[in-house]
Amino acid sequence: MARKFRGEGHLKVDSKGRVSIPASFRRVVEKGDPDWPSGPRPNLVIVYGLDTQRQLDCYTIEAMDEIEARIARMQPGSIPRKMAERVFHGRAMDTQIDEDGRIVLPKFLRDKIGLASEAFFIAAGDHFEIWKPETYAEIEAAKAEAWMAEQDEDFDIRTLLPALDGDG
Repeated sequence: MARKFRGEGHLKVDSKGRVSIPASFRRVVEKGDPDWPSGPRPNLVIVYGLDTQRQLDCYTIEAMDEIEARIARMQPGSIPRKMAERVFHGRAMDTQIDEDGRIVLPKFLRDKIGLASEAFFIAAGDHFEIWKPETYAEIEAAKAEAWMAEQDEDFDIRTLLPALDGDG
C-alpha cells in the first residue's frame, strides 16, 4: 500500500511562484515516484480541474497511475469517461520538486485559486491540496466546523469508518 499524505501547513509563495512542499509530503512524493531516486528530481501531478475548483490537487505518480487505470476501465466514449479524462488529463500538469524542496506554481494556477504570498497545504490521503488560506478557512474549514457542530457532544469520528474485510 502506498504511503498517505498527513498533516497541514502554511508556506510562503515567492514572487516567482515558488513554494516549498512540506517535508513530510515530499517523502510521500518521493516514495510514489517509481523513477526517483534514479531520476534527477521527484515528480508529481497537479490537477487544477474545472473552473469551479478552488484548490490544486497534487498526486504522486503512483496515485495518478491508479486514477488513469480506473479511467481506462470506464466505458470508452461515455460522457463520464470524457469528463474524467478532461479533468485528470487535460486540466493537469506534471511538475518536479526542485533541489530546495519547492515547486513552481505558474501564474495561471496562482490566479485560478487567488494565491498570493501564502499557500495552505492540507493532506487528503492519496493526494494533498493547495489552497489560498482564506478560501480554505471560509469554505472547507467552515463546512467541517458546521458539520461537527451538528453531531452529538460525545461524537467519535471513527464510528463513520466502515469495517475492513474480515472485521466482525
